[in-house]
Amino acid sequence: MASNAFTRIWFALSRLRRATNGNVAVIVAFTLPVVVGGAGLGMETSFWYYSSLKLQAVADAAAYAGALEKVAGSDNPTIIAAATQSATSNNFATPGTIQVNTPPLSGPNTAKKAVEVIVKQNLDRYFTAIFNQAPVAEQARAVALINDASKACVLALSQSASQAALFSGNTTVNLTGCSVMSDSIASDAIKTQGSAVLKADCLITVGGMVLNNPATTVCKSNITQALPAADPFSSLAAPTAGNPCKSVNGNKTSQTLQPGTYCSGMSLSGNVTLQPGVYVVQGGMKVNANAVVAGSGVTIFMAGSNTVSMNGNAKVTLSAPTSGAYSGVLFYGDRTGTAAQSTFNGTADSLLTGAIYFPRQQVNYLGNFSGNGGCTQVVADTIQWSGSTTIKQNCKGLGMDDIPAALSVQLVE
Repeated sequence: MASNAFTRIWFALSRLRRATNGNVAVIVAFTLPVVVGGAGLGMETSFWYYSSLKLQAVADAAAYAGALEKVAGSDNPTIIAAATQSATSNNFATPGTIQVNTPPLSGPNTAKKAVEVIVKQNLDRYFTAIFNQAPVAEQARAVALINDASKACVLALSQSASQAALFSGNTTVNLTGCSVMSDSIASDAIKTQGSAVLKADCLITVGGMVLNNPATTVCKSNITQALPAADPFSSLAAPTAGNPCKSVNGNKTSQTLQPGTYCSGMSLSGNVTLQPGVYVVQGGMKVNANAVVAGSGVTIFMAGSNTVSMNGNAKVTLSAPTSGAYSGVLFYGDRTGTAAQSTFNGTADSLLTGAIYFPRQQVNYLGNFSGNGGCTQVVADTIQWSGSTTIKQNCKGLGMDDIPAALSVQLVE
């Protein structure tokens, strides 16, 4: 009897054990998809997060590359190409899309010098495709802002010349509210020598500087290894020559000249008045000793490699237009010319108000004068300065724009 009872208990426990295994199997069967799905969703959302970080890095790098191109003075197609190339080099490819805007179309920097990049791509689904077949759309946006740490009134554009901006002789140059900027990578891109005294907001160069006489500056320290400043007039169209040719009457002691094309150059003597407008000079422009030359609203374009030469005993009072295409530009040297030198001199009561722009020439500034209210800018391939003068920069009322210098690029959005 005891044996039969034990046997019955054993069979009952065996059935109970089998029933428990069945319950576990059922529970596992129901919960396993949830566990696997949860793990899959976790891995997939981690992948999405990683992809979003990678996409943001692509947008940041592209915006920065575009802003650097903008600093160099490039046009919008070149800026867009630089940003797109950056994205491509960071493994961003079609069917993703990239949009480059300068200035930005939205946000707090729409009115500033900035480059906006928006990149979009679709991510494939894996585990979550069980619930939704549509791809996951991702987007990243970045804005790189260009900051102007200073503004220049003397800018040497050469990228490699030694002594691109040279101050020499017994000269005192006082630049109030503006800086000297050189785009040259040379170790002596800015140099002072002799007994030259130089005062400025700051001295800024892509390369280095050699100061035989210490300069007096407002900035905490002069800046080397800076980003280059863009040519502020790079987009300014050159005037076209017209017909018929005009000429200067060398026999007159007093004459008034009209705008137009001077095919044989301009040799100015006696009292000469230039009427407002654009003068295209095909040949040299020479201001002879004791000449008195005056004109307002004037832009003088030196075609080809033709140069300007002003005698130290001449009185020259010229000012640029205050509006229009050539606003603020007094002298404009042809970009297609070859290396040459133009010399600006005159009596101490001379005034050259506006920008002296010679992107392919050296400008020798010898005169002890500047412009009305100190408003003169010199932008040239190289610059040699031996005149004593004071230049100021708050000249918007005379049609002159500021020239950015010591640029920096910062990701702000």
